[in-house]
This record gives sequence, C-alpha cells and structure tokens, in this order.
Amino acid sequence: MTTTAVPETGIRRSLAPIVLVLFTTGWAANHFAAMIPLLASHEGLSTSVLNGAFGIYAIGLLPGLLFGGAISDRIGRRPVVLPGAALAGVGNLLMMLDHHELGICTGRLVVGIGAGLTFGAGTAWAADRAGRAGAAVAGVALSTGFASGPLITALVSTVGHPLAAPFAATGLCSLLVVLIASRTSSTSDTPNTTAAPSPGPSDSLPTGTVRTTLRFALPMALWVFASITVPMVTLVQQLDRYQGPFVPAVAALVALGSGVIIQLVARRSGWGPRAGGIGAMLAAAGFGLAVAADANHSLVAFVATAIVLGTAYGLCLRNGLVDVETMAPAPARGLLTGVFYVVAYLGFGLPTLLTSVESITGIVFPLTVLAACAAAAGVHRMLRHPNR
Repeated sequence: MTTTAVPETGIRRSLAPIVLVLFTTGWAANHFAAMIPLLASHEGLSTSVLNGAFGIYAIGLLPGLLFGGAISDRIGRRPVVLPGAALAGVGNLLMMLDHHELGICTGRLVVGIGAGLTFGAGTAWAADRAGRAGAAVAGVALSTGFASGPLITALVSTVGHPLAAPFAATGLCSLLVVLIASRTSSTSDTPNTTAAPSPGPSDSLPTGTVRTTLRFALPMALWVFASITVPMVTLVQQLDRYQGPFVPAVAALVALGSGVIIQLVARRSGWGPRAGGIGAMLAAAGFGLAVAADANHSLVAFVATAIVLGTAYGLCLRNGLVDVETMAPAPARGLLTGVFYVVAYLGFGLPTLLTSVESITGIVFPLTVLAACAAAAGVHRMLRHPNR
C-alpha cells in the first residue's frame, strides 16, 4: 500500500470514533470476568456453567469475525462495525434482564456475535485509515477496553445493584458510543491511501499472499487470548482466600495492562516482527509459571504469571495484526483480520478445556503441552519470518 504523509492530527481525528467503538466493545466483551463471582454468589451458578458462559462468547464470535470481515471488504467497514457494537450492547442488556443460566448464555452469545462483527472489521477500518499505526492503535484500544472493563464492572457493582447495574452500564454505554460514532465518523470508509506509515521501518514488510499472511499471523493468534484467560479465569479460581469481583478485575488490569503497555512501547520503539517471537516465548514461560502458581496458590506467583502472560498477549496481538495489515492483499484484509481473531478467540475456550481435563490429567500436563507449542511457534517466527 503506497502511503504519503498526512498531518498527525488528521490521522488521530479519523481514528478517534473507531478507537472509541473498539474500546467500548472490548469493555462490553470482557467485563463478564468480574461478573463470574457475582453470579456465583447471588445466583448460585456453578463454575462449569460460568466457564461455559465465558467461553460460549467465542462461539458467537466465529460467524461475526469471519462474515463481518468479509462483508466489510465489500460494503465498507462502517455498516458492519456500528451495528456490531450496538449488538454487543444489546447482549449485555439481555443479561441485565435475565441473570439465570439461559439468559446469561444467550446474552453472552449475542455479545460474541456483536463483538465479532466489530473487532475484525473495526481493526481493518483503523488500518485503512492509518496503515500499520492504525492496526497497532486498534490493538491498544481493544486491550484497554478488555483491561478496564472488569474493573469498571467491579466498581459499578458496589454502588448499584450488583447484577443489574454492571450489565446496564456497559450496555447503555455501547449504544451511546454507537450513536456518537455514527454522527462523527466519516461516511466514507474506503481504504485510505494517504495515511502516514507508523514510525519504525523494521515493521515494514512486502505485501504477500493470503497463504504467507496466515503462515505468520496465525501462530501469533494462538497465544493471544490463550495467554490472557489463564490468569484471568483459571488461576483466579484457585485463589480461594480472595473473593468478590475485584479479584478478576485486578487480574485483568495487571495482565491486560501489561499487554497495553508493551504494545505502546513496541510501537514507539519501532520493534519489528521478532518481538512476536519473543511474545510466543513469553507465553511458554508464562504457562510454566502458571503451573507453579496453581500448585502453591501464591499471590506473588499469580501476579508474576499475569504480567508475563499479559506481555505475551500484547506482543502476539500487535505483531499478528501488523502482519495482517502489511502482508495481506488489501481486498482480503477484512477477511484475514477476522480469521486472525477467530484463531485468537479459540483461547477463550481454554479455561473450559482445562476444567474438563483436570480430573483426568491434572493441570500440569496440558499447560506443559501449551508451553512447548508456544516455544515452537516463537522459534519458527524468529527463524523464518521474512523480515527477521
């Protein structure tokens, strides 16, 4: 994609409504982590049901990500992103009205469909507007929403109805942001060929084929949410001494906050694709730390694991999205962004998988297998990436 420089303020202004929608939808999608202990204590829902509801969101994501990205390549980003963000808000409002098992699972499924439409097409929209910088900013906006959502929910639950108020807050905010973005974003969302490339020539890659894009982006996608759900869900449930919504909220803030910080550092410092390999290696190290944290239930080990896996999440997300933006053919960018997120969101099913196999194999074996696979992905990227 040929680019020429445009004023930085112009790029920021064009990205602002997209960033706002992505942040709010990230909040809408991930605040459920803080609702898990509240639903368990107030509604008596079991751990298996709540982990299933946490993961069923990923099932809704699949069609939204795949079809939303592909449709946005044809009809434009805006007509896909804004309805998707509104749908995510509606899903949370459904859970506000029904806190029982069926209502929670249905609402989470609707949130997943809406988030899927928003994330893939929204990231491609940001990349259309500002190239590599747009793709990186989209990742930061989503990560910030993911990180702050559980904390906002924990705070809201202390000043209002502990179940209804958090769902209402995120649902209504999603609808409000959609209204604001529909009035402030340009009606034209075709790829912007005048966007300024982000600093750091080490990130530049030749435009590749679909196969090349998937070959290097998907191994990064595998460790995005697989890394983050281990501290946020699996390890949180092992901290028996600590109860309430602030435990997963702090876990999300520490893990996802580490991911946000490392993405900002990587963008400002112009880190290249090799940082993705480091991210995968950190995922391997983090899974190893998770074994120790699960064994001794130490708060220090938990925090260390959250930081390491959060940093892995940030590097893998950023470098995977940059690969898609720089290597994918422009007409397929929305579709391939969706495919990247589909693979990334398979990680949301990891807590349910670990719960299912723990009684058979224990938790050490599956985490060791994950660590070995992540290390292999990191080595592959460092040795084979075209801009290593």
